[in-house]
Amino acid sequence: MEMLQYAIKVAVSALLIVAVSEIAKRHSLLAALVASLPIVSILAMIWLYIETSDVARISVLSHQIFWLVIPSLALFLLIPVFIKWGFGFWLSLGAAVAAMIVCYYVMLYFQESFGS
Repeated sequence: MEMLQYAIKVAVSALLIVAVSEIAKRHSLLAALVASLPIVSILAMIWLYIETSDVARISVLSHQIFWLVIPSLALFLLIPVFIKWGFGFWLSLGAAVAAMIVCYYVMLYFQESFGS
């Protein structure tokens, strides 16, 4: 049973990624909408509940996801800026990911400092 759950998790995750990339070829706004939905977070909470039935753990996960979504926004803000500056796709992606990682560290530092 555990192996079946794992296979379902992998299949659903892969299907979501493929769906977004295929939709983006035809309709970037629709693909952005699907990609922006918190499907991964919802699925993670569902899997966690199915496997543990621990609603307190799900509550903590939800709270932590909320605060960590904020630094992830740097990626989406910076990629178009770097592309506009002529960095090209790969360099823009790399620089935006690096900036996002820095933002994550800053957020984690503030969370630890203020006890969130």
